Order: sequence, then structure tokens, then C-alpha cells
Amino acid sequence: MPPAVLPSPLTPLADPAMERAGLELRLKRDDLIHPTVPGNKWRKLTPNLRAAAEQGHTRLLTFGGAYSNHIRAVAAAGAARGLDTVGIIRGDELADAPRNWSLALAESYGMRLSFLDRSGYRETLRSLDDPRTLRELEARWGRAYVLPEGGTNVLAAQGAADLVAELPDLGARDIVCCAVGTGGTLAGIAAALPEGARALGFAVLKGAGGYLEGEVAELHRRGWGRTFTDWRIEHGYHGGGYGRVPAGLEAFAAGFEERHGVRVERRYVAKMLWGLYGLAEAGALPRGSRVTAVVTGPPDPYG
Repeated sequence: MPPAVLPSPLTPLADPAMERAGLELRLKRDDLIHPTVPGNKWRKLTPNLRAAAEQGHTRLLTFGGAYSNHIRAVAAAGAARGLDTVGIIRGDELADAPRNWSLALAESYGMRLSFLDRSGYRETLRSLDDPRTLRELEARWGRAYVLPEGGTNVLAAQGAADLVAELPDLGARDIVCCAVGTGGTLAGIAAALPEGARALGFAVLKGAGGYLEGEVAELHRRGWGRTFTDWRIEHGYHGGGYGRVPAGLEAFAAGFEERHGVRVERRYVAKMLWGLYGLAEAGALPRGSRVTAVVTGPPDPYG
């Protein structure tokens, strides 16, 4: 597996909308970290892969949807390290359907796929801390290092925290932004920021107000033994829900790409940028702030 590009590039971005709002914008290009395990997937998986090796595991087992970038990343990382991989996929109706490009790519890395009905999938995820569930998974698949959906756990959040060390001279005028799906990246960033700097997340899920805040706070309690107050989540830019890309969001992302020559992933990164520009144009961010937008992953190669 090729080495990671770390630290990832930090690119200033001149933009009239940001200048009018009195803001300085830069992109943290985590999408360029690695070709097959890119962005926050590299940061979140690396400490988990280390733990799996230390515990003597030869198999990774994880969960995701039909187009999950986490599933693809685990498959690629496992293949590179000689590990067996198993992906539990949401939706048993997919079992006999032709493989989409994402699942086909995961299988090309050697990942074995198993399709679970949606209610059973939700119940399995809810009970991953239950020893009985882990015993059932082991009985089916053998001993494995289990990663939750999206790869977010305490180790993943701690891996995401490493990003902050790559941002020099952070202070009271700094805002670090990212998309929020499971909360791991935001939790890590917020925990690592110096006093005065703030983290701002943009939810990609509809109706997740309160839930995502609870997830981030729990990661802080379990990973750092305390809570933090330097972060918040915006819930108004999900575009109708996970995976949905309404016309307004698509037009914004296409315009951003044309102006700046940066390709924009739609399900996460575009929503973060859309929200950031929306807040800037509304005057909701303090003038004089330096905003670092974390590009957590590249566009889907075929989607």
C-alpha cells in the first residue's frame, strides 16, 4: 500500500463571498491523504488497525450501506495488510441484485459481503456492546476485530484529533469545520483544539439534532474523560437527508468546482461547504475569523 501524504495540504482559498463576510478560508485537503483509504478514513482506521494487530486479529468485520466509503476503505486497508475482511451490508434485498460499483470494488479487494435486513441491521448495530451480539458474530465469521458503521469509535476519534497538530498557530479567531455523519471526526477535532479555537460541524443526516450531539459528547467522555464546550453542529444543511443532493446543493457544488478547480464530494463535503457559505452570507460567523474547512474525502470514483 502506498504511504500516506501527511500532513495533508493546507490550501488558502480566495473567494469573494468569504471576503465580503470578512472571513479567511482555507481547505485542509484530507481527500489527498491516500488513493484507496482517503481522508478521515485513513485517520480513523489507522489507530484501529494498530489495535487489531496488537490484539492478534487477522480479520476485520464492519458495517455499512450499499455505497459506503467506509466499507471500501476497510476492504482496501485489509487487503493491503493481508487481513481477511467481512462487510455486513444494510438491506437484504441487495443480496441477489447485481453488485453496484461500490460493493463490487469492496469484493475486488477480497471482502466477503453479507446482507442483513434493515431492522436486523439496526438491532445489531445498537447491540454491538453486548457480548451476546459479539459471540453471535464470532460464531458466524470467526474471531474478528469489529468496527462499527462509519468506523467511529474512541480510537477513531483520537485518530481524527491528529489533524489539529497539522494546523499551525491556531487561536481565538480560528473555526475548524467538517461534515458530521457519525461524529468521530468532529469529536477528535474539538478535543484537540487549543483554548479559544472552535469546531463547527455540519450534519449530513436529517432529524439528527440532539442525537449527534449526544454521540460526540459520549466519545469525549469515553476517550478523554471529560466534555468540551468548543464545538457545535449545524443541522440546516443536510439537503433532505443522507445521500440526498437537491438541485440547490448540486448547483452550489458545481459552482464551487468551477471557481476553484477543486472537485467536491457531494454527500458530505458539499454539504459542509454549502452550510459554511450559507452562514457566511448570513453574517453568522464573526468577522475576522479564519475558517479551516476539512475536506474529509474525495468524490466517489463512479458515483
